[in-house]
Amino acid sequence: MALNIIWMAFFVIAFVIALCKLVFLGDTTVFKLLADGVFDAAKSSVIDVAFPLAGTMVFFLGLMNIAEKAGAIQKLAKWMNPFLSRLFPEVPENHPAMGQMVMNFSANMLGLDNAATPFGLKAMESLQSLNADKEKATNAQIMFLVLHTSGLTIIPLTIISYRLAAGSHDAASIFIPCVLATIGTTLASIFMVGLYQKLKWDATLLGWLLGLIALMVGILFAVNTLSAAQKEIFSKVIGSGLLLLIIVAIILGGAYKKVSVFDAFIEGAKNGFDVIIKIIPYLVAMLVAIRVFRDSGAMNYILNAITFLIQMTGMNTEFIGALPVAIMKPLSGSGARGMMLDIFQTQGPDSFVGKLASIFQGSADTTFYIIALYFGSVGIKKVRYALWAGIFADIMGVIIAIIIGYVFFK
Repeated sequence: MALNIIWMAFFVIAFVIALCKLVFLGDTTVFKLLADGVFDAAKSSVIDVAFPLAGTMVFFLGLMNIAEKAGAIQKLAKWMNPFLSRLFPEVPENHPAMGQMVMNFSANMLGLDNAATPFGLKAMESLQSLNADKEKATNAQIMFLVLHTSGLTIIPLTIISYRLAAGSHDAASIFIPCVLATIGTTLASIFMVGLYQKLKWDATLLGWLLGLIALMVGILFAVNTLSAAQKEIFSKVIGSGLLLLIIVAIILGGAYKKVSVFDAFIEGAKNGFDVIIKIIPYLVAMLVAIRVFRDSGAMNYILNAITFLIQMTGMNTEFIGALPVAIMKPLSGSGARGMMLDIFQTQGPDSFVGKLASIFQGSADTTFYIIALYFGSVGIKKVRYALWAGIFADIMGVIIAIIIGYVFFK
């Protein structure tokens, strides 16, 4: 219901703003701009988003099938069961969804977005198999989605690469702040959704959370001793190297378990196109609505209103210049990236605003896109509180990013 209202609101608000521009400002091009945006977004939703995703989906779903037949997913689920069974009490012990979610979280943490999506869609499909009401999201599906939107990562390789390309002299300076921001956002998301779902906060769950935090802190301190150049090399080698290691390990592990790896790969890969066909309508619907909303100028009005309110409080307003990235990120990853790059060009990647924009880009994910993609892939129509939980994660990400930005760079 909430997603239905927001989707309609995008179009209605855009139309009203465009009408006001025409009547009061004499802007005769605004409706053409919006109409062109509709066709362009509809085309890019399929050509630039869905089709490129198809190849990745086919490949990694093929690998996932090998891992399942070899028993690797089940073993991974069993190892993580003490922790995940408390976050996802509705999911049976050692269910394949547990291992698939671990694969998704691991890929996200390494900054491997293309690999994370197929794992995540497969996990959502497995969670859907446990769903009694196929059109209504379960607590487990919502918890998984919110953890995904919190954007937990330990290797913000893409952002560092963009900063280098923009001429940054200290591209890796945002490494630690980005990771800390995503950790804070993820923990806040777990706490908020966990309270709503009335999870059992026992010693095991708290111990796992504290252990994961300690592990992350240890990695951060170790990486922080490296130079900027070494951090970049570390990010590239660890991220890409681990991805290839996982691929080879799955193939060799399948062969060791007497699995016909090529046949198993083809069997799993065939499902990739089926998933893409399912999600295309959801992608087109959401991305076109976001494009129309953005082209109408609504984003600028929201930013101006927020700026005015912040200035009235007398707070330090230096961070406002980076807010367009934070506001755009839940709606459009490419839009937020474009705004970040524009800030790099106008104010410099090593300016306070440039660094804060980098943290914003890395501290959350594209909530509306993820909801449309993941729930659309399994036919979920009633998202319940998933949208508001995702937005909460985005807001917490912005607040935490601002605090960390001031601590590190001011």
